[in-house]
Amino acid sequence: MPRETKTLTVVFCSRYQQELPALAHQPFPGPLGERIFDNVSQLAFTDWLSYQSTLINHYGLNLADPRANDFLFEQMKAFFFNEGQGMEIGGAPAGKGGGPARK
Repeated sequence: MPRETKTLTVVFCSRYQQELPALAHQPFPGPLGERIFDNVSQLAFTDWLSYQSTLINHYGLNLADPRANDFLFEQMKAFFFNEGQGMEIGGAPAGKGGGPARK
């Protein structure tokens, strides 16, 4: 198999405050999806998906309820951009960073 040279796209990740591999595509339409695509790394988005599952299970969210989606979008903004009132499991406000970045 011949060797290929590929280009790696990176972003300065708003979550981990360093250059990391970028998302391959916008996660969902709209301004927030575009902002995430431009400012969030694949690592941070993967971490968000795990945290989102934890939030859904912990709070017993019904994703058919628009209020649950609004809650998750607010948590997403807090997780990625430290905006709004994010919650850690247990009810305490979420801190920014969430630990060291993995490579």
